[in-house]
Amino acid sequence: MTSAGNLLTEDRPEFLRLLDEVLRTAHERPDLAAVGERLNAEQLRTMALNASVILTTAAAPEYDHYVKVREELREPAGARDPASADDDTGGAGASAVVLVLAPVLAVTAMLIFLLVGYVLKLLDPAPAFADTMLTAGWLFGGLTVVAILFAAVGLLVTAVRNSANEVVAEDPEAIPEEVSRAREAWRNALLERGILPFLREALADPSTDPAASTPRRPTGGGRIPHLGYTRPDFTSPGPAADDPVRRPGYTSPDFTSPDVGSPDRLPD
Repeated sequence: MTSAGNLLTEDRPEFLRLLDEVLRTAHERPDLAAVGERLNAEQLRTMALNASVILTTAAAPEYDHYVKVREELREPAGARDPASADDDTGGAGASAVVLVLAPVLAVTAMLIFLLVGYVLKLLDPAPAFADTMLTAGWLFGGLTVVAILFAAVGLLVTAVRNSANEVVAEDPEAIPEEVSRAREAWRNALLERGILPFLREALADPSTDPAASTPRRPTGGGRIPHLGYTRPDFTSPGPAADDPVRRPGYTSPDFTSPDVGSPDRLPD
């Protein structure tokens, strides 16, 4: 389990780093000197991750302030009107298309005119407009050279403009002072009101089972998610105390001999 409760995704690694740092330097803290005796660092880490919502809630005011300050400083970079940005992007895209297509069209026209002109020159007699076709072809050849130059310059300008508008990744070391103070306040609150009290309580709670691997939250109060499980209560079925046991019974049929009279007593 690696989630960090109600933190934003970008802040979860910070929670994990702070927790791991505390467990790594536990031997330097007198209140955590019992780490490794009954509960090792990995067991405590698992318990803390399962109780991450409780730990992060302890520093909720500082975290909310930190997120607010960070978002306010990020807002100017994205405060530009989206409509104007789209217009700029569309204009730059259209210009780039024109700059690329112009040399292609010019060289195509040049090849067509020159080809037709030289074919007409082979005829005898050559048509009068053969020279005109050749002249137009060389004219388009000159336009091709000029279009290529303009295209190169235009693409270079577009590349420079786009590189200036690119969002540069923030240097983690160059965090604004206000954001740095807010983050440090959140880290301290998370450490002093969340992680350290949790670890101290876990180490002092004798009911925590270090051998179990599945955490569960106790039904009563407390912030420590105890380890272990409860056995279901199996009872054999049986009669109630006030219900006597009744065994099945039966009654035998009443066999009687037939009433047979003597021969001298025949029925009338």
